[in-house]
Amino acid sequence: MVVRLTDLRKDFGSRAALGGISLEIRAGESVAVMGPSGCGKSTLLNMVSGLDRPSGGSVVVGGEDLGALDEKGLALFRRRRIGMVFQFFNLLDDLPALDNIALAGRLNGMTVRQARKRAEELMDGLEIADRRDVHPASLSGGERQRVAVARALMNRPALLLADEPTGALDSRSGDAVVELLTELNHLGQTLVLVTHDPRLAARCASRVVEMADGRISGEHVADRGVGRGTERAR
Repeated sequence: MVVRLTDLRKDFGSRAALGGISLEIRAGESVAVMGPSGCGKSTLLNMVSGLDRPSGGSVVVGGEDLGALDEKGLALFRRRRIGMVFQFFNLLDDLPALDNIALAGRLNGMTVRQARKRAEELMDGLEIADRRDVHPASLSGGERQRVAVARALMNRPALLLADEPTGALDSRSGDAVVELLTELNHLGQTLVLVTHDPRLAARCASRVVEMADGRISGEHVADRGVGRGTERAR
């Protein structure tokens, strides 16, 4: 089991953002978490990534009880075990694409040579090798998101988290990112994505978890075509 949440709760003052969630995610699954704005989707993702601590319950990811880790331990956990893709990319504007990707490896202890080699492999696999020396401001939205995905995969994470990964993209770029995430999952990457877009969930996820008012309101198997992708990017 890659993720096990047990009676997970998160309070912000008197407001309960998460009201007792229990959920398990198996290795190789692609799970979409859906629901209206304010239902707790992003808060749930922050709990799984260790970016925030719960008010109650437990979070176990890859056999690691996040409640037992101090802040330094959580930072190391995120670097080594979690890949994160954000709606607005979160790239460093003053670094070219290759260095944006390689930085994640450097922070995890890779040498400059190791980090650049891994970054080059990922850029080649994600078909953006020709953009290696281009800064984010000169990349298209789809290219920036591919750089962000490459950065997230830099340390071969056990779990890839994506928060509205196509929300800032036009339809063509969004389709390309959907295809990429689906292909990564077909290659065995465990994926959790937060979205309010049922089309994205239907195309990317094998299971859909519905949330409302900080609780799980339902689950169902996603109706998507299952095919094999070509092996790239791992």
